[in-house]
Amino acid sequence: MSQEKQKLPSAALFVHAIAVFWIGLIIGISFIATPVKFFAASLTLPVALEIGRHTFGFLNKLEWFVLAALLFPIALLYQRFAIIIAILIGAVLVAETFWLLPQLDKRVDLILAGQVVEPSILHASYVAAEVLKCVLLFTLAGFGALQQRA
Repeated sequence: MSQEKQKLPSAALFVHAIAVFWIGLIIGISFIATPVKFFAASLTLPVALEIGRHTFGFLNKLEWFVLAALLFPIALLYQRFAIIIAILIGAVLVAETFWLLPQLDKRVDLILAGQVVEPSILHASYVAAEVLKCVLLFTLAGFGALQQRA
């Protein structure tokens, strides 16, 4: 087997592994740890919001590194489908970084300052973005698994 053909299954394995790792981060932080903290009776809302702000800020920075790590094996595979999925994941991350998280941080600042904020669609939008990111990552993980077998 040529070295070029050996690189493709390795790159596909990395695409699969990185996508699955990223899905685990999202599920663990966004869909398990964050909602569960609101069941802790001793945790006040301001403290929970402050923890959430730092948690999601860190997660967002980490996701940029994970995306960068994902782009290298995708570039080696040079498959249009994987490139498009990676671009879509990047677009979701851009929306979270430059629109959703800053808006949610502003709401946290207002609440911490003692102001009452009106309900908004920001949290639902963030959840939708996380779900979309998971769907795209599941798709990419499946692609990586299929490419390994090719």
